[in-house]
Amino acid sequence: MAEPLLAVDKLAVAYGGIQAVKGIDLAVADGELVCLIGANGAGKTTTLKGICGLQPVRSGSVRYAGEDVTGRPAFELVRRGLAMVPEGRGVFGGLTIEENLAMGAYTRTDRPGVASDLERVFSLFPRLRERRRQTAGTLSGGEQQMLAMGRALMSRPRMLLLDEPSMGLAPLMVQKVFETVMMVSREGVTILLIEQNAKLALEIAHRGYVMESGEITLAGDAKSLLGNPAVRAAYLGEAAA
Repeated sequence: MAEPLLAVDKLAVAYGGIQAVKGIDLAVADGELVCLIGANGAGKTTTLKGICGLQPVRSGSVRYAGEDVTGRPAFELVRRGLAMVPEGRGVFGGLTIEENLAMGAYTRTDRPGVASDLERVFSLFPRLRERRRQTAGTLSGGEQQMLAMGRALMSRPRMLLLDEPSMGLAPLMVQKVFETVMMVSREGVTILLIEQNAKLALEIAHRGYVMESGEITLAGDAKSLLGNPAVRAAYLGEAAA
């Protein structure tokens, strides 16, 4: 079996004396769309921060594209093709849409490619084209999510980490975000999706992991997890059989 593009081995992350992630294993193959689901506070975002070097790792390792990248800073990982869309979007509110997107391409020097990717982002999100000179802080939550995803795509990532992209969005905007995630996945970008909306995440993913209290409690192909009675009871609002 080929080495996965991302391999997390016995990863433990703590905030002070609080062990938020308790030695988890997780892998994503090249071209896969894998989701990590769980309730608020399960440790999903902390896992992502540990992978991206935004939170110190207490123990364990992170391998990306065959290299040990444990603790490497986020900007270095972007240069290696690993980009993250953070929870809460994290757009630069005082900059325009165009300026935010340009920030996503800061590691690149291929101007024709950057211009081409800018057009690609605008075709994915026509609303951003319409408001390209508007400051990001004046956008709605859904528009900011589009911008955050577009900014990450401007780095031309091999792998994209998405942290709660549907959080706080209206249903129509959630649908648009998930359609875009599927489209990006079909184009060959590997995706690790962190999401509280378990049903939507499992419907579009190839495989999934379930996280509870800092531990991976279930893993498998997405369809089997979607049909799992424990998953349905805990995350889909259905009574356990």
